[in-house]
Amino acid sequence: MIYADNAATTKLDPDALEAAMPFLLDEYGNASQPYLFAKSAKEAIADARKTIAACIGAKPEEIYFTSGGTESDNWAIKGSAFSDKKKRTTITSEIEHHAILNACAAIERHGFPVTYLPVTDEGVVQPKKLETYITDRTRLVSIMMANNEIGTIEPIAELVKITHEHGALFHTDAVQAVGHIPIDVKKLGVDMLSASAHKFGGMKGSGFLYIRNGVSLSPFADGGSQEHGRRAGTENVAAIVAMAVALKKNCDRMEETTQKLRKLSRIFIEALTAVGIDYRLNGSSNHLPGNVNISIRGAEGEMLLHRMDLKGICISTGSACDSVNTRSSHVIEAIHVPEEYAEGTIRVTFGAENTEQEAVTIAESLIDILKK
Repeated sequence: MIYADNAATTKLDPDALEAAMPFLLDEYGNASQPYLFAKSAKEAIADARKTIAACIGAKPEEIYFTSGGTESDNWAIKGSAFSDKKKRTTITSEIEHHAILNACAAIERHGFPVTYLPVTDEGVVQPKKLETYITDRTRLVSIMMANNEIGTIEPIAELVKITHEHGALFHTDAVQAVGHIPIDVKKLGVDMLSASAHKFGGMKGSGFLYIRNGVSLSPFADGGSQEHGRRAGTENVAAIVAMAVALKKNCDRMEETTQKLRKLSRIFIEALTAVGIDYRLNGSSNHLPGNVNISIRGAEGEMLLHRMDLKGICISTGSACDSVNTRSSHVIEAIHVPEEYAEGTIRVTFGAENTEQEAVTIAESLIDILKK
């Protein structure tokens, strides 16, 4: 099997697994308990919080552990809205992950207004466009750091500046970005940031939400006093420990991995171009390394996915979270991919374990299917 769908999920890092094992088998104490047996779990959570905070330029007390990106996004959107008695507007973009879009739809049903920004044909949220839509009645702006389908990296720092000039908060869904591109929350100025461990070698079902000190946000879950009283529930210590190890490892080798992923992407694209495949490369030049989203004229993305699967190659037609929907994704529609290309959209996302030969094989297999 050749796995090239790393934007959907990544393989659990062996070092992360090794670090987690003691808290699954031996050190299984509840970190909230006062006795000595719980001490190692409590210390492990504190150490993980410090490690993760250092990786994104935050303070340890600004890291809140969650069950993943979807929970973090929902907490940011709903927690912001439900803590605002004035019911001010939330602004987001048309190409956000459904964790954001559906959370926004949910607060709309409760009477909170939401504005959806259009994007360029490269999937960029333009600061000038935000300036047009934002008002002093805006409560929150939520724009993803990097798009999960087409890999476009957004101009977050510029968007944050405009947002703060109008007295609003800024959240970014950084699920695809954390561990893959350099992030410093203080330099960016974001008030909240979502992340998911399984996108960078951690366990599924774990993640975090960065909440800048001083930000007013309703608790996500009521119950115990875990996570500074803002997110109740017994902590998944093993997954939290694994997440910290995986993230630090990704950050330490980021430059080397980035160079490799860009080379793999180039090999794949050049192979298609060499034989005259008629395709569009989607996304902007400021792009996630390893994310290749192409729309092939006259092809069917679902057919290509299943034929590649029969050859033992895993790719995607778009977001793995929307795989049951066979129509063109909302992202492809928002960036105005022509109809004759749109249906033939596939996403290949390389990871650190992929090889140059695998990039060649993926391209050759795709070419073989298209020729037939």
